Amino acid sequence: MAPPLMTVIGSLNMDLITCTSRVPAAGETLISQSFDTGSGGKGANQAVACARLSRIKSHQTGNVTVRLVGAVGNDNFGHDLVQGLYGDGIDTSGVQAKAGERTGAAVIIVEQQTGENRILISPNANFSLRPSDFTNLPAPLPDLIILQLEIPLDTTLQIIRIAGEHRIDVLLNPAPAQELPNWAYAAVKHLIVNESEAAIITNPKDKNPDWTKAGEHFNSIVALGAQHVIITLGARGVIYLETRQKKLWQFDAKNVEVVDTTAAGDTFVGAYAVAVMTFAKGKEDFAAAVKWANAAAAKTVERRGAQAAIPWLDEVEAYEAEPCQKPVNFDTWQQR
Repeated sequence: MAPPLMTVIGSLNMDLITCTSRVPAAGETLISQSFDTGSGGKGANQAVACARLSRIKSHQTGNVTVRLVGAVGNDNFGHDLVQGLYGDGIDTSGVQAKAGERTGAAVIIVEQQTGENRILISPNANFSLRPSDFTNLPAPLPDLIILQLEIPLDTTLQIIRIAGEHRIDVLLNPAPAQELPNWAYAAVKHLIVNESEAAIITNPKDKNPDWTKAGEHFNSIVALGAQHVIITLGARGVIYLETRQKKLWQFDAKNVEVVDTTAAGDTFVGAYAVAVMTFAKGKEDFAAAVKWANAAAAKTVERRGAQAAIPWLDEVEAYEAEPCQKPVNFDTWQQR
């Protein structure tokens, strides 16, 4: 039996990474600690996370097949990005090298003491993906489609629409955050957001809600209609809600030394997707998948870079079929 096929449709960027003691003020010049380049883009990062977390480094194949669909420029950055993905065992036949376009780029500033980052993206070739490119889905049809928002929004919406027509499950990580029409959220089976993204897409009056005591704010995100909602909280862990049954789990963050948070969210998405399609497949026990993804993301923040920091399967603690924690009812949890 063929392994599950996961198709990631999204961005590829060359990362330009500066590590600094602090972010300079307006008009100020600082000497940084280091500068480096690396492979990135949320689409490519999540594809790498899916590929690496489905196999140990010494093996050529994993327990899922990963395909990336996207666009780069016909330039050195684009060539290097595609070669790196191919080396991770990813099917890159859906990545177009477009003449006249520059490969996407991301300027990343990392604060040395905290590991927190600030990112400025130039989409370039990523924005050449248009809805007309997805009047049908690239063959072969996948078991799961993974999307972000670093390609044009109307293109993402077209992919969600066509996936629904083919009854293919969609995992959406709406980052960088922007509001989507309500029908799009309802068409998504898995919705993964961080707390700032959750605030933007639900548009609460409190712009910095505490999602561990969310009350009315959490009602807003549940009302969007996705069946599995996950809110990552950085150093405070992660919340998972199965909206149909109103079951909620909260997992604490792993206690690790934070070096760089750049690809932690993308690692979480990839790990969760792999777990859903393999370890938890047929069991619908996605709380365990969330717990394991939380552990994988913790490994990433201990390292510098984006794709360079993403771990392999044998570098993450073993998957446990039971999340070792009973859920609470959402209505009860609200009243804490």
